[in-house]
Amino acid sequence: MINDVNKDSLSPTKKSDKNWNWFEVSNIWANDIQSLFGYTLVASLFISYGVSGWTAFIALIFAGLLVTFFVNISGKAGVDYGIPYPVLARSSMGINGAKLSAIIRAVVAVFWFGVQTYFASTALHLLITASTGIELKATFLGIDAIGWLSFFVVWILQMVIFSKGMDWVSKFLNFAAPFVYIVMIGLLIVLWNESDGQLFSEANNIFSSSKSTLSTEIHGFFAIVGTMIAYFAAVMINFSDFSRYSKDNKSMIVGNLVGLPFNMVFFSALALLITAGSVVVFGEKLTNPMDIVEKADSTVLSLIAAITFFMATVGINLVANFIPAVNGISNLAPKKLSFKKSGFITSLFALIIGGFWVSFISKVGISPIVNTLGATLAPLYGILVVDYYIIKKQKLDIDSLYDESYESLYYYENGWNKNTMIAFVIGAVFSICTVWVDALSSLNGYGWIIGAILGGFIYYSTKLFSINRQLVYN
Repeated sequence: MINDVNKDSLSPTKKSDKNWNWFEVSNIWANDIQSLFGYTLVASLFISYGVSGWTAFIALIFAGLLVTFFVNISGKAGVDYGIPYPVLARSSMGINGAKLSAIIRAVVAVFWFGVQTYFASTALHLLITASTGIELKATFLGIDAIGWLSFFVVWILQMVIFSKGMDWVSKFLNFAAPFVYIVMIGLLIVLWNESDGQLFSEANNIFSSSKSTLSTEIHGFFAIVGTMIAYFAAVMINFSDFSRYSKDNKSMIVGNLVGLPFNMVFFSALALLITAGSVVVFGEKLTNPMDIVEKADSTVLSLIAAITFFMATVGINLVANFIPAVNGISNLAPKKLSFKKSGFITSLFALIIGGFWVSFISKVGISPIVNTLGATLAPLYGILVVDYYIIKKQKLDIDSLYDESYESLYYYENGWNKNTMIAFVIGAVFSICTVWVDALSSLNGYGWIIGAILGGFIYYSTKLFSINRQLVYN
């Protein structure tokens, strides 16, 4: 569906297809960050934790640098062996255990696919209402008829674009990324003019709190860092799905460094100023840029915004959601579930999730959802890193990775590595508890880090225990 390599989406990347330079890698992050949900999340973080604008901004930059470091670590196996995450996971989890980890990653991807599709549809919804003047009050699951039409149109258009092939989509992403910034800068200019030049002077005051103390600023700082790391947790896990196309490790590292911190700084700065401008001009802290476009009452701006944010959402859905979900589902039964069939399953579930976003899922709150999904993946990251760098010392047997018989080096016990299962369960449960258990709420900003460290530490400890016990037994 994507290209010849991905007819069997789990096969090692051919040398001729390892042609991504740093620019292609950097565009992964440009499209991963630039989305309507990404904007809403960043803007919400400036408001939710009651910290100053500068504290929130610095926290976002720090989170970007940390994520850059983490993906350079997890992506190296993809560069070295040209394998996607579901195959890499077999090394640590076992042939069957990898199916569990890959499907967990796929579930997260499908969830975000649906959510991002809904957010993109709001741009088309605004365009239709702005150009026709039609406003409907009757809704189903919190969405009116125009909203449902917009949602289905965006969903179908994404499927058409994904079917064109990886080369075509790569060019599409390179074209889409700059346009998002053009629209955001356009919004900023509109708000600047409407605020009589008071936007910058008011920005920090708007997000400051009279009750703020050094303690609350520090707590808010780490809470924001933790939330943003959790937001990128899925991509950090499966970055080998993309690094496998890099020419070499240097291309990946440079691309990550250029792509992630730069886009995080620029995007966050624009989100901060635009949200501040919405307060100055409209008297509301609007965290969805489409709400600002709507209040600006410009059909031309609505048209540009609708096209741009649709393109941005296609980008993030391809990078962070569609391919990882398809690879994970294909890994359940590689001989029966082709890339095309897995893509259909992914799209169907995403359609359901997006449809329930307004009426049910969003009521939980953005930050808890992001942190919970990230917490589930945290120990898998720690296990992956410990296994590849410490246990396997960056040396894998490719033939065994694709051998599902008991003769495979990675078959372990009936296809499961019990050590990693123990580490995953303990790490995930604790990490999730930091989000929902009041007694652990002070660790909320550290949930992903703790979960990753726990997963890696417990896996390494149980591995050593198993080795020592075997030596004593022998």
